[in-house]
Amino acid sequence: MDRTAQLIARPVEYTAVYDPAAPPGPPHLGAVRRGAVRVLEDNWTGSSTVPSRRLYPHQWSWDSAFVAIGLRHVSPLRAQTELETLLAAQWGDGRIPHIVFNPSVPLDAYFPSPDFWRSSTAGRAAGAPRTVQTSGIVQPPVHALAAWLVHRADPGLSRARGFLARVYPRLAAWHRYLLHRRDLGGGGLVSVVHPWEQGMDNAPSWDAPLARVAPAPARSFRRADLDHGAAEDRPTDLDYGRYVRLAADYRDAGYADGSGGFAVEDPSFNALLIASEHALARIARELGATATARHARAQRLTAALVERLWDPTEGMFFCRDVHGGGLVRERGVSGLVPLLLPDLPREVVAAVVRTLRGPHFGVGTTTRLVPSYDLLGEAFDPHRYWRGPAWFNTAWLLERGLRLHGHLADADALRAAVLDTALTSDFAEYVDPYTGEACGATGFSWTAALTLDLLHQNDTTTDKGGDRG
Repeated sequence: MDRTAQLIARPVEYTAVYDPAAPPGPPHLGAVRRGAVRVLEDNWTGSSTVPSRRLYPHQWSWDSAFVAIGLRHVSPLRAQTELETLLAAQWGDGRIPHIVFNPSVPLDAYFPSPDFWRSSTAGRAAGAPRTVQTSGIVQPPVHALAAWLVHRADPGLSRARGFLARVYPRLAAWHRYLLHRRDLGGGGLVSVVHPWEQGMDNAPSWDAPLARVAPAPARSFRRADLDHGAAEDRPTDLDYGRYVRLAADYRDAGYADGSGGFAVEDPSFNALLIASEHALARIARELGATATARHARAQRLTAALVERLWDPTEGMFFCRDVHGGGLVRERGVSGLVPLLLPDLPREVVAAVVRTLRGPHFGVGTTTRLVPSYDLLGEAFDPHRYWRGPAWFNTAWLLERGLRLHGHLADADALRAAVLDTALTSDFAEYVDPYTGEACGATGFSWTAALTLDLLHQNDTTTDKGGDRG
């Protein structure tokens, strides 16, 4: 019996009752580990991991990157396979699509389905693959960071399989696509052309740019998400209609970038690109190539991020509406994620940490995990998708940033809160930031995977680039 099977075979003896008034205590780490491994095993398809069997039955791009980061502690081979499966669906122009569809899943199980995206026909000019159906938009570029961390989990296996040598050209092409085709604002940063691309789909930061989009008629689509989630926790029908309109217009334009009316420079998306540029530099060095240009590019992108999206008065980063002009002054967790960057100026780091602890996010005082949106904002809702609930992937990113910049007590407290809340919420998709109450799907893959990564954390191995073995 291999290690994964042994972990799964052990019964879970511990059932926790969440007490929001209690200080974060040491969780039963064995139960956390067993529960997390069981989630990843249940969601494994044989070549990749679905985020959730019922709500998200296909392979999602940044989900798989986060899943690989956790899987490396259980099965480095499976973690490598996770990324290789995703990269096999890459388009000829370099983009990594945000969904790779499983042909055995019925079309009505998820919307928008393959017959909406029509990737192999509408995306032909952009080099969409003919043998697999995908979406036509992208998601945040966490993949090079994931590949580097997966390599470090078992360098011998990685080298024997030629893992980095095979994925590096694809990852480099992915970054070229973003840097060359998505600089729609002309300032060096990447723009997203749909809220789904940024990953924080329903964040209030999108409200102003989306207001210019005429929604698709309600009769033209059917929302499969409402079959598995409460309507009050999901995007409104009006917002969903706008998402559908944007995606349909992009498809009908042959997935040509710069053709639509929605383009936003997002701090989190760009920060993850920069973190992955640093990771690509490390991969290049491992393969015997020079990494100087990649590190220099990461530094230039960091400078552009500060110049274009940083607001020193508010102490955080904001989205920039490329077509509307100016910053979108909605305080979202995306504006804190650049904390994970090693070259962020010291005064910026200090201000972001103050904002994280302050009344708008309340970390360490009024909230257990980082809310996705301003606690004092008019649009705040502790349960509605990305308009207030706390997510485990953003907590993981911020924990890395806090630890990288020497805020160890804050990082330790956030780590403990993640480990407690992951177990007590049954590895929920997202949770109420105050109470830890589960929202969305349970048994969610990236929650389980990133919990595993935090369980294996070794504080002494943090280096300047934020790598941890």
